Amino acid sequence: MPAAAQRDGFNEQLKSEDGLIWIPGRTFMMGSNKHYPEESPAHPVEVDGFWIQATPVTNRQFMEFVKATGHITVAEKAPNPKDYPGALPHMLKPGSLMFDPPTRPVTSPDISQWWTYKFGADWRHPYGRRSDLRGKLDHPVVHVAWQDAKAYADWAGKDLPTEAEWELAARGGLDETEFAWGDELNPGGRQMANTWQGIFPHHNLRSQGDDRTSPVHRFPPNGYGVYDMIGNVWEWTGDFWSTRHEEPAAKACCIPLNPRGGPIDASYDPHTPQILIPRRVLKGGSHLCAPNYCRRYRPAARHAEPEDTSTSHVGFRCVKRSDQRSTTT
Repeated sequence: MPAAAQRDGFNEQLKSEDGLIWIPGRTFMMGSNKHYPEESPAHPVEVDGFWIQATPVTNRQFMEFVKATGHITVAEKAPNPKDYPGALPHMLKPGSLMFDPPTRPVTSPDISQWWTYKFGADWRHPYGRRSDLRGKLDHPVVHVAWQDAKAYADWAGKDLPTEAEWELAARGGLDETEFAWGDELNPGGRQMANTWQGIFPHHNLRSQGDDRTSPVHRFPPNGYGVYDMIGNVWEWTGDFWSTRHEEPAAKACCIPLNPRGGPIDASYDPHTPQILIPRRVLKGGSHLCAPNYCRRYRPAARHAEPEDTSTSHVGFRCVKRSDQRSTTT
């Protein structure tokens, strides 16, 4: 069934009163053999039906959570020196990683040329202490670590999606296409998601009017009626990171059902063996993904992120795995 027919037909009747969209359970081909090595091997998995939020959690929704619970995010707390042996004392202050574009072309792959740890950056102050959320209440919340996303999900009576659930929902009913909407990045010249337009990291054309995050309904939904599964912000999942997928099942009877990520021990970053911070799977790419740099604006794409890390381009959405509909948003 074409994506548009799905969106305009049966799935419109499967939207809950609190903005959840029903994703029918089925077997699909997860991953890809055509792009980055961590996406391979492509393999069939089976996922039960579930509900997913139609958009990423917005600043408005996260604000309600904080008002109700008094939650203090990781970015608003000073890091514990015991968790970061060897860290410079003057860096152990509340803050978060923020994209800071250079003013000229860069030739080095050193990401410190466009990323900075900004003291005072948090979900309320996305660009640092002097910034605020004016005009951004309907943008995805950012500067949230995994613990913050999980705390919101628990409060809302939901959960964070598994990687398999997230990828199934992102595909919008289309199997093995490059993108969530088909095989062309910009079909007919139309921009389908908030991704970088121009030469990353110094030149953004801003063709849709936003140079960073955008309102969650700015771009068209996929075939299931779900918005922003690609671009805008990366999204946390509940799965621990693994460097590649499991090999495909040898027999149809052995296809994994509702798979979860790898073991926690395998998720640690081998480049920092002294820091045992688990990493989780991020999905979806962000407004910083560009053809010349990071082509992870695809359902199969994935990325590792330490649980304790918050950034200006990572958010989340929630799922519910039963037919009971939550009333808390």
